[in-house]
Amino acid sequence: MVTAVAIFSVMDTAMKLLAARYPAMQVTVLRSFSSLPLVCAWVGYRGKFPTLLRVHWRLQLLRGALGIGMLTMFAYALQSMPLAETYSVFFIAPALITALSVLVLKERVDGMQWLAIVVGLVGVLVVLRPEGTSFISVAGLAVLGSAACYAVSAIASRILSRTDTNEQIMFWILVMMGCGALPLAWSGWVPLRLEDWPVLATLAVSGFLGQLAITRAFSMGKASVVAPFEYTALAWGVAIDWALWNTLPDRWTVVGATIIIASGVYLARREAVHKEAEHP
Repeated sequence: MVTAVAIFSVMDTAMKLLAARYPAMQVTVLRSFSSLPLVCAWVGYRGKFPTLLRVHWRLQLLRGALGIGMLTMFAYALQSMPLAETYSVFFIAPALITALSVLVLKERVDGMQWLAIVVGLVGVLVVLRPEGTSFISVAGLAVLGSAACYAVSAIASRILSRTDTNEQIMFWILVMMGCGALPLAWSGWVPLRLEDWPVLATLAVSGFLGQLAITRAFSMGKASVVAPFEYTALAWGVAIDWALWNTLPDRWTVVGATIIIASGVYLARREAVHKEAEHP
């Protein structure tokens, strides 16, 4: 998981560099189609091409639509927000997933877990609105929207994993995001510059390897143990912001991120306790 987070930080950096020069919807298309050849090669190596059409189409389409919203809003936010601040707000996703699991999956969430969710939301407010000036920023709200799309997609993935394989899920999410976003991006399409091709290649490789690493992480260990390591992304975000843009997070970002991360770690551990109680 630590490796996956590091690779995804490289991917997000490439997206941020591209988002400074291209529309957010176009960045979504580039993210989707750039990794697709590598995923196709992997699916072929695994001998899974004959099974690609035997999937749960409604959930696959839903995840494709959510993926377009998630990536586009995330890319839009990256145009004006540092990586560390963007990650800090996005970290609310685990709390949203826990809340949605009650509504959709009918999972049991106790009072302490609901309290942790509320605390996580307070952490988001600390990051976005310590002085009442940045809460209304479109970029900040875009990150929240992106996290919400990710949370709904994660719930859909839990259901989808009961019937579809990892190869099917990886292949169709990229195809649907790319094909769905391309018509929306076409009218404002900006021709790719020659000097941006290395960034695009980095985006392709990091997106593919990061997905493989995170899939491997969750297949090897319990989600409650593995998931908290996602928060190492904040360290990478701070380091990359400082190295490339000479930017460091302010105190409110650090305080808010600490609150959100503490909430997320608590929720992961609490979920593990519940599962052990149900299946001793």
